[in-house]
Amino acid sequence: MTHATTSTVAGTPVLGRLSTLDRFLPVWIIAAMAVGLLLGRAVPGLNEALQAISVGSVSLPIAIGLLLMMYPVLAKVRYTEIGTVTGDRWLLVSSLVLNWLVGPAVMFALAWIFLADSPAYRTGLIIVGLARCIAMVLIWNDLSCGDREAGAVLVAINSVFQIWAFAVLGWFYLEVLPGWLGLTSQHLAVSTWDIAKSVLVFLGIPLVAGFLTRTVGERTKGREWYEGKFLPRISPVALYGLLFTIVILFALQGRTITSRPLDVARIALPLLTYFALMWGGSFWLGRSLGLGYPRTATLAFTAAGNNFELAIAVAIGVFGVTSGQALAGVVGPLIEVPVLVGLVYVSLWARRFFADDPIGSPADSVTSERERDV
Repeated sequence: MTHATTSTVAGTPVLGRLSTLDRFLPVWIIAAMAVGLLLGRAVPGLNEALQAISVGSVSLPIAIGLLLMMYPVLAKVRYTEIGTVTGDRWLLVSSLVLNWLVGPAVMFALAWIFLADSPAYRTGLIIVGLARCIAMVLIWNDLSCGDREAGAVLVAINSVFQIWAFAVLGWFYLEVLPGWLGLTSQHLAVSTWDIAKSVLVFLGIPLVAGFLTRTVGERTKGREWYEGKFLPRISPVALYGLLFTIVILFALQGRTITSRPLDVARIALPLLTYFALMWGGSFWLGRSLGLGYPRTATLAFTAAGNNFELAIAVAIGVFGVTSGQALAGVVGPLIEVPVLVGLVYVSLWARRFFADDPIGSPADSVTSERERDV
C-alpha cells in the first residue's frame, strides 16, 4: 500500500478514497463474527479454555485484541494539540451529558419498554447502557475521520467517570429509580477496583504506549517521517486487532448465541433503537452546536458506543456465566459492531452537509492518513 497525499482530487468521494481494507471492513467483520460463532459451536471446550485465560475478570485474549486495536489509533494522536480540545467546553459538556445522563436513561427506558416481562435480559441491557465505551470507539472514530485528539480526551474523561459512576448509576437505575416508579428492583454489587482495572488495562496501557511512540518517534526521526512512514505501517494492525477481538468474543459466546436465537432477537430490538437514537441525536447535536464534522463524528461515536467487556464481566461476575444478564451483555457487541460500522459509512456520507468542512478542504488532511491506494 502507498500513502496518499492531501492532494487527492477533491471531487472523489471519501469512501472511494479509502483503502481496500477499510472499504470492505463490513465484509471482514461479518466474516470474523461467523468464524467466531462457528468456532464456538464446533470446538468442544473452547469456551471454557478461553475463559480460563484471564487475569482476574479481564479476558486475556480479548485484552490482547483490544490493545492491538487501540495502540495504532493512540499512536496517531497529536498529544501536543490536545489543549485545543480541552478548551472546547461545548464538546466536553455535551459528551459528559450524553454519556452519563442521556445514555443510561435511554437504555433504562428501552429495557423496560421492550423487556418488561424479562427481568434478567432487562437488567443485562441496563448494565450495557451504564458501561460507556473506552476501547472500540477509538477505531470507529478513526475510520469515520473524526478528531483523534478529541477522541483521546473524551475517552480519557469518560474512563475516569466510569470508575466511580458505574456502581453509583447501577444502584440508581436498578434499585432506586425502579422503586420510585413502582417497578421491580435489582441489587448490583460491583467492585470499583475491577472497573478501575478494566480502564487501566484497556486504556492506560495503549495510551502510554501511543504517547511514548509518538514522542520518541518525532524526536528521533521527525514528524514528517513519523506520520508519512511509520504510521501507515502500523495502521492496519488496528483493524487486525479488531477482527481478532471479534473472533475471540464470538467464539466465547458462540454456543449461547446460536442456541437461543429468539432471545437474541428480543434483546437486539432495544439495542438497535438505542444505537440509532444515541448516534443520530449526538450527530445532530454536534452539527447544531457548530462543532464541525471531525468533532461531531467523535461526539456521536463516543456517545453511542458501549464498553462490552466491562458489561459482560460485571454480568458474569454478579449473575453467572449462564444467566440472562450475561446473554444480554454478549448480544451487545453482536449488534453494536455491525451497526457502528454501518454508521461509520453514514457519517462519512453525511460529511458533505457540513458547510465549514467541505470535502477536499484542508480538513481532509485527517482523512489522508487512511486514504491509500493498493
